[in-house]
Amino acid sequence: MMRIVKGLIKLILLLVPLAVMVVGAGMLWASRSQAPSDGHMRIAALGGDVTITRDRNGVPHIKAKNRADVAAGLGFAHAQDRLWQMEVSRMAGQGRLSEMFGDATVGTDIWLRSMGIHEAAQASLDVMDAGTMAMLEGYARGVNAWIERTPQVFSAKLPPEYLILGYEPELWKPVDTLTAIKMMSISLAENLGEEALRLGFARIGLNEAESRDLLPYHDADTPPAMPDLNSLLGLDATPIGGITTTADASEVFSGINGMLSTGASNNWVISGERTQSGLPVLANDPHLSLMAPSVWYLAHVEVTEEFDEPRHLIGPSLPGTPFVLLGRGNDVAWGFTNTAADAQDVFVERVNPDNASEYLTPTGWTPFGKKEEIIKVKGGTNQSFTRRWTRHGPVFPARYKNFDKLLPANTVAALQWVALAHDDTTAMAGARLFAMRTVEDFQNGFEAFLTPMQSMVVADSAGNIGFVAAGRVPQRDPANRLMGRAPAPGWNAIYDWRGYAPYKDLPRQTNPDSGFIATANTKIVGPNYPHHLTFDWEEPYRQNRIEALINGSNEKHTPAMSRKMQADIFSPAFASLKPRMLKALEGRSLSQTNEDLVARLASWDQTMARDRMEPLLFFAWVRQTMIMSFEDDLGFLFKDWFKLRGKVLDRLLDGETARNWCDVKSTEAEESCDQIVGKAFDAAVADLSARYGEDASKWRWGQAHYAKGVHRPFGEVSLLKRFFNVEVASGGGPFTLDRGRTQVQDDEDPYANTNAASYRGIFDMADLDRATYIQTTGQSGNVFSGHYSDFASIWADVNSIEIPAADVVDPVGTWTLSPVD
Repeated sequence: MMRIVKGLIKLILLLVPLAVMVVGAGMLWASRSQAPSDGHMRIAALGGDVTITRDRNGVPHIKAKNRADVAAGLGFAHAQDRLWQMEVSRMAGQGRLSEMFGDATVGTDIWLRSMGIHEAAQASLDVMDAGTMAMLEGYARGVNAWIERTPQVFSAKLPPEYLILGYEPELWKPVDTLTAIKMMSISLAENLGEEALRLGFARIGLNEAESRDLLPYHDADTPPAMPDLNSLLGLDATPIGGITTTADASEVFSGINGMLSTGASNNWVISGERTQSGLPVLANDPHLSLMAPSVWYLAHVEVTEEFDEPRHLIGPSLPGTPFVLLGRGNDVAWGFTNTAADAQDVFVERVNPDNASEYLTPTGWTPFGKKEEIIKVKGGTNQSFTRRWTRHGPVFPARYKNFDKLLPANTVAALQWVALAHDDTTAMAGARLFAMRTVEDFQNGFEAFLTPMQSMVVADSAGNIGFVAAGRVPQRDPANRLMGRAPAPGWNAIYDWRGYAPYKDLPRQTNPDSGFIATANTKIVGPNYPHHLTFDWEEPYRQNRIEALINGSNEKHTPAMSRKMQADIFSPAFASLKPRMLKALEGRSLSQTNEDLVARLASWDQTMARDRMEPLLFFAWVRQTMIMSFEDDLGFLFKDWFKLRGKVLDRLLDGETARNWCDVKSTEAEESCDQIVGKAFDAAVADLSARYGEDASKWRWGQAHYAKGVHRPFGEVSLLKRFFNVEVASGGGPFTLDRGRTQVQDDEDPYANTNAASYRGIFDMADLDRATYIQTTGQSGNVFSGHYSDFASIWADVNSIEIPAADVVDPVGTWTLSPVD
């Protein structure tokens, strides 16, 4: 017996080290999927050598003779560092995620395939000019050179995601780049959600005044009264069914809902007469969904011979595309915010009751366009569906936005959207950036930019500052009183688009008397502007804060002051709400613990500091107030509507709403808002105690409001997310300049920061080489890389790096791409 035991011990002592060695060797093999620091490769169709020199931050400095070769170099660098991210974007645009991820993404694929995004991108290739097409083709050559390479000895050829999922990439094509650009439009789509909500409000019996309580307009807007949607669309008057809660809402299209309506941003440009250097200072921080790796990849590209002098572009590029989309050139710097123009209209199409393949138009019944689609599902059964479209655009899947519950029988919802145009020239604007030298060049050069409409500030080295809102803006019939606010009857020609606003008429400014221009997603035009942009502007808290900080300073502006503004964590919305909510607690009997918490809130300065507990407590209190006030009234619509809405709560607590939303429908007595606010405080304390412990002194906003950079798909896999997600404590909130939005409808993690400044850039035109940049994670998308998350703490502290146009000092390594002999 002892002999057997000894034998087993020897076997174990042999096998355990062997297993450790095998695992270690496997990790080493996988880790070597990272690109070596130096290398050389020959690529067909290059016009000359391309050098890719990386600095200590992993930023590539790419130099080539012409734009096509620079694009090849950037494609090569993107593939080295971000191939998996590019793969996910491409497969999403084609509606093929389920080929990689299985059943979980079938609903997302059906929606994306229904929209025909990839087909629109394919058609748009025909309108590209020669210079842009050369860049698209050059970029694809660079990507494919890396994909097709022979890997170094004892190394995986592909990043670990491919290995784990057992997936092989297809070669990159120019259409894939246009698809990636259109996917950015998906993430910045705004109006569709509001249209569906107003339809839903009408369907559950709310009148227009009650709808305005929930979706108030900008104070400066005076839109016409809405037509009665019940009669206009023939909505059913019978009750929809039992009340469902936030947690009961359908998750079929959760992937799409996570992509849509996540964009916001700040930008400003200040003229030299108001700056210390005497030349303009420009700052930009676009707010997008946080992810791992970051949506952006910093790069410096230089074209040495195509123009009359070497031309540089430095800033964030979008993996999958050959363009530096934000940042600076030799003579100009620029920044974008989302305009949120109403470039989407939902149309209710009436289906022929005698022939379901037809729908009604102003001239009679006509056939739907249709195509059979097959969703290939990894590890599951392939699913098929019929994609349909009308003269307006694609037909939504029936369950999307609850259209199956909201619309009458024998109708469907279709979408007309600028982003689905088959003549989309947006990519051409990126190719033209190299040649832009002045504010006027920039303003005129972005005529090709169609979607998503952006509010662009720009400065040039001559001292000019300017602004243009570039994008395709639908024009509507003067008799159309909906004006894009709610779904329209597709059979009535009054609601059809009447073309697009001429580019020369789009909002534009140059050297205004105020000495600065700033935008933050709220109203950008005055009452006399002749074209309708939208009625669904964002609340103006950030815009007002930017203007107050610029105008309130007696000092000449510097880049350091712009950085301080980007780091600003004062919440104007919470400053407005706090006295109203504290007043509701007056006279209420509180425990000693809660009295102490109220006292802390009373002395709080309304800053969303990550090392304080008060921001977390107040945020949780506001969240619970909204749930207790509105969820029972809105039922299954509540989840789609639910976000922190400052103006809505101000009016509610001031008693200025069309109904008492605080009344609980399930009780006989009529509750007051003071009662609800009091109960919400108790609920907030209980919620935070359950999540973070009973000792409130240990609660921290940054702990709950951690920046949640989620990896796709491993960010939700318990065994893998700790390796692949990039998370860091962060300050700010939904209404601060250092913005940090949360998914308050997510009961499991309602305080996490999911949408924030995806990039920050600050430029003094007096010394562009001292411009600063940062994105949220790191340059590499390979989890084994030291550059996978090295920017995260720098970003969270609102610090940054410099990327000068000069040759790299102490480069980490250089790759050279050469033409095939």
